[in-house]
Order: sequence, then structure tokens, then C-alpha cells
Amino acid sequence: PYRIVDDCGGAFAMGAIGGGLFSFVKGWRNSPVGHRFVGSIAAVKTRAPVLGGNFAVWGGVFSTFDCSLMAIRGKEDPWNSIGSGALTGAVLMARAGPGAMVRSAAVGGILLALIEGVGIMITRMTADQFKPVMPQMPPDPYQLPPTPKPAKQSETDWANTQPTFQ
Repeated sequence: PYRIVDDCGGAFAMGAIGGGLFSFVKGWRNSPVGHRFVGSIAAVKTRAPVLGGNFAVWGGVFSTFDCSLMAIRGKEDPWNSIGSGALTGAVLMARAGPGAMVRSAAVGGILLALIEGVGIMITRMTADQFKPVMPQMPPDPYQLPPTPKPAKQSETDWANTQPTFQ
């Protein structure tokens, strides 16, 4: 589906931007003093597209496995991502042999399990902030007790009254 292509593009953008920043710093440090900026730009032009492509491949394979597991299992939950991370790690290391595939699958599964665990923890910690709050309604004035009426002052009690100004 479109999600696979979308994830490839997003992964390429992340890899190209992150790789560009990393390559810029690395090119700056490895260039001679008078040519640091030019060396940085050359390193970015050389390495950023490669890293972006590597990220895009990883994102595409991961998203393909994630969508496939979602279709097979019929539900979308963290186990799909964990399994997709393990399968992606194994597939991308297939040329290095079975030992490397197992190690990469373990790293991919553990990494995605940590990411999913942190996401679930943050969701649970912030869930109270998003609970709907019942608005406080003012009390019904017809159900309030009657208020006592002020006592009338007699005319001889004028010395104890406070003056009123208008």
C-alpha cells in the first residue's frame, strides 16, 4: 500500500538530513584549515544520498513486513513492529550468513521492543491529561435553601447604623 512508499520517503529524508549533518561535521574536521567549508560540502554531497538510500531501504523493508504482519494477524499492535524489526534485521544481513542474520534480528527486535515500550510508557504517563473532564455545573437555584431576610432596624436604632453613601 501507500504506507510502504510513504515510509520509504520519510526514511530517506531522515537519513539524508541526519547523514548530511553528520557528513558536514566529519568533512569539516577532516579538511585542511583553508578548505573546511568546501570539504564539508563535498562530504555532504557524497555521503548524504548514500545514507538516505540506506535508511530508505531499511524503512521500506520494515514497512513491508509491518503491513504484512498486520494483514496476516488481523490486528495492529506493538508485536507487529517488534517482529518487523527482527525480520528486517535478518533480511538485510542475509548476505553475511546465518550467524549475522540471527544477531541482526535480535538487535532489530530488541531495539523495536525498547522503542515500543517507551512509547507505551509515555502514553500511559500522559493519559490522565487527555481524559475528558465533566464540566462543573452551578447549583440549581431552586434547590438552594432560602436565604434569611435581613432584620429591619427600628427608627430609634439610628445611632448604631453606618452611613450609606450614594
